[in-house]
Amino acid sequence: MRKGPSFWLIILTLTLSIFLSALEVTVVSNALPVIVYSLQGSNFAWVGMAYALASSASMPMSGGLAEICGRRYTMLGALLLFMTGSALCGSARNMNWLIGGRVVQGLGGGGVVSLSTIIMADLVPLSERALYNLFIVLAWATASTIGPLVGGAFSNAGQWRWIFYMNIPICGLCILMVLTTLSLPTPPGTLREKFSKIDWIGNCLIIASTTSITLGLSWGGAKFSWSSYQVLLSLILGFCGLISFVVYEAKFAPVPILPITIISNRSSLSGYIQTFTVGIGLMGIPYYLPVYYQACQRSSALHSGVLMLGMTTTLCIFMISVGLSVAKAKKYRPQMWVGWCIYITGFAVLSTLTPSSSVARAVGFPVITSAGLGILVATGYFPILAPLPVTQNAYALAFYTFLRTFANIWGISIGAAVLQNKLNDSLTPDILSQMGLREGDPDLLYSIISQIRFMEPTLQEELSDAFSKSLRIVWLVFAGISCIGLAASTLMPNLPLQNQLDEKWQIDRGGISSQSEKSSTDGSSVTFSEV
Repeated sequence: MRKGPSFWLIILTLTLSIFLSALEVTVVSNALPVIVYSLQGSNFAWVGMAYALASSASMPMSGGLAEICGRRYTMLGALLLFMTGSALCGSARNMNWLIGGRVVQGLGGGGVVSLSTIIMADLVPLSERALYNLFIVLAWATASTIGPLVGGAFSNAGQWRWIFYMNIPICGLCILMVLTTLSLPTPPGTLREKFSKIDWIGNCLIIASTTSITLGLSWGGAKFSWSSYQVLLSLILGFCGLISFVVYEAKFAPVPILPITIISNRSSLSGYIQTFTVGIGLMGIPYYLPVYYQACQRSSALHSGVLMLGMTTTLCIFMISVGLSVAKAKKYRPQMWVGWCIYITGFAVLSTLTPSSSVARAVGFPVITSAGLGILVATGYFPILAPLPVTQNAYALAFYTFLRTFANIWGISIGAAVLQNKLNDSLTPDILSQMGLREGDPDLLYSIISQIRFMEPTLQEELSDAFSKSLRIVWLVFAGISCIGLAASTLMPNLPLQNQLDEKWQIDRGGISSQSEKSSTDGSSVTFSEV
């Protein structure tokens, strides 16, 4: 069907919004060693985890608000939160301030990604979505490519605060575009009626459970031992909370944010398992590859961004090419199987990198991993949505995005725990004392990375070797986790891609018309979604 001007303006708005969110992730990860050193702070892992935690915890709520308050106003609220968080991060005077700002940023960022994916699902049927998703892919890939360079450039110039401040004018542009282009219907009803439909108990359960698990993961092996009661209690409470959430949603929630039907078929279950496992590496790679470049290759933040160009460019190429292949062949299983094999192989070859590895290997090996990652990111939601009716798209996308973002927390946490534990084993008290650090210091990692290249040669070699051996274990752990995703992919049945749209949101004469106004007060029409 021919798409009108309103359709393309909405696509442009979604593309810019995704660019903003993706840029934030890659800019911060490359500049983080410099930021932590500048603030003389601790809890380095929480700079990333706070954003991911707030983002994942906000997704069920943002999806619900999108349905009962309308896509437009919910997107505006998310952008305003992101802008506020960026201002707080840029003005941070200590690590706690920065982490708090990242929480606000994450609340907005989760909503931005969530609403962008929901609106795309509203406008384009699954059979065509791979083609139109190329606009989103290009935005995400472009941000991933320039992000490390921008972060490195600001860091090298001693202006890391502009990593956050630059988001403010971009947010302003996004808000203007939402106001002028996103003329989607607003469901009727008073605020009281709308808020009464939100599953407050379900949202509280998922937020509390996610936070508890994140605390356990961040403490384990760093602040407390893995066998300590603090870590075990946090993890046990978190997982029990998740189980309670599923039971509540299946049995008691009047308007559930997770209908049990979306995980009760083999294809969707396989897709969700794959989503979680690939999500671990999705955040682990951009967070810990700069560690190798800066600690082992002794690169500056800017140079490490340059070295990552091959990886991000390859990611872009494979996401686009695989999206085109799905759009043409209407098949996704062969691409996903190939993607998993390449992805696992990439982690295996990354584990062979040492401080003496050539630049060709240091740049080329991550390209293998990013090729597999590009394939899997571009195809991950097809096995989830293929067996479901279009009326459940919002529910399914909500859980899909939550799992992917929740997996990002695991990627950061697992990498930090492995690195810290291996570094504590590798570095002697004498070496630590030369750097003014004590044995078991939980912030050993990021407190010294940016300074290694300025140390005397003997100390440089010892530190680079220690980081190299620690990162080797990180990559092998990620490879092992990815094997779970490969195994889950064998459960996917061969299903056709649907060619229907949810009738509540239809394109008509170049615009958007809705049938949802007729009965938004009916609880059965409420959908909760996020990306």
